[in-house]
Amino acid sequence: MDRRSFLKTTAALSAAGLAPLSHAAASGWRSFEVTTRVELQDGSPARIWLPVPSVNTDYQKVLDNRYTIDGGNARMIKDPTYGVGILAAEFAKDKQPTIELVSRISTRDRAVDLDAGKRAPMADAERRIWLRSTELLPTDGIVKETAEDITKGAKTDVEKARAVYEWIVDNTQRDPKTRGCGIGDIQTMLETKNLSGKCADLNALFVGLMRAVGVPARDVYGIRVADSRLGYKSLGKSGDITKAQHCRAEFYAAGTGWVPVDPADVRKVVLEENGGLPLNDAKVEAARKRLFGSWEMNWMAYNYGHDVQLPGSRYGSVGFLMYPNAEAFESGKIQRVDSLDPQNFRYTITARELLV
Repeated sequence: MDRRSFLKTTAALSAAGLAPLSHAAASGWRSFEVTTRVELQDGSPARIWLPVPSVNTDYQKVLDNRYTIDGGNARMIKDPTYGVGILAAEFAKDKQPTIELVSRISTRDRAVDLDAGKRAPMADAERRIWLRSTELLPTDGIVKETAEDITKGAKTDVEKARAVYEWIVDNTQRDPKTRGCGIGDIQTMLETKNLSGKCADLNALFVGLMRAVGVPARDVYGIRVADSRLGYKSLGKSGDITKAQHCRAEFYAAGTGWVPVDPADVRKVVLEENGGLPLNDAKVEAARKRLFGSWEMNWMAYNYGHDVQLPGSRYGSVGFLMYPNAEAFESGKIQRVDSLDPQNFRYTITARELLV
């Protein structure tokens, strides 16, 4: 078999490089290894793109990304606009398209002091990025009209965010029939008054509404890597996490910085916890309070990207990169493979906690 292995790292793997992890574990940090393996049918020329965790912050550190590939060539790149990490692979005819990415990260639970008020203002160039309209997140028309109505009377960034967050929790629904995490077409959601979907819909709605009233906001695309320690069975996943992708959201408050929110997970608790709960249930109310300003980090962040260009793709950009993507030669032409059909796409994602 034509086999070549490649190594890419985002942190040293020497003993010295691993030494801080023991101290980190004692100070609230946890480390995880996430393995993504993709296989396509034999003999089909193909391209594969995998999201590579590329978010380094005070709540997540990317320790290492390694990949092995059989029968092809691959390279790690970063999207120039959002810094999206992408593992791009190409396979020739008569080769078994197989690639495996192993990522190691450390995370710690995140909570923001909304009264801190000491952070310097965001630079204008960065601010423009997180206020921009995208294909799925327009900031004019019905989006702007809805956002202005929701935030009427709100003065500060936090007050506007709180109004939008509460409105989403009160007026949207999680739809278990939505494929994957949803699409995030917020204009259609508002025009049709169908405010249902999953995390990439409901949290995208938060982001778009915030941008429409001049508050920088962004989606954070990732995947759950461990069970919840807070008593929420619906908000965790361990072992086989192939279908555990989850999108979160942030807004930037003047003087405070980036603030985590997750109204979509409040609606997930309503739908799934204990077979379904009303909004006034104590468990829902606790989640609703906690998920404005904090995240439990049993979750790995991939990136913040929208309208992501896949290098070499015949089909252009994707709305976001949270799943393995592929194109293969079928029926006489290159076709995009359905990322939400892992049985036919043949990919698996697994996670395990590293005890250090």
